[in-house]
Amino acid sequence: MQVLVRENNIEQALKALKKKMQREGVFREMKLRRHYEKPSERRARERAEAVRRARKLERKRIEREGF
Repeated sequence: MQVLVRENNIEQALKALKKKMQREGVFREMKLRRHYEKPSERRARERAEAVRRARKLERKRIEREGF
């Protein structure tokens, strides 16, 4: 990952880097890898995330359609 520093403005470059890392999911990946996760726990977590995503999409669809 690469960020250009313009006019020695390091704060702005750091902000841009953090934003890119957030979008790529680097922070989330680091958090997940802090400790070992058993395969069964991983499957359960991924299933729960999928359910959460589906419910969120359904809520957005209902809101958009005006039910």
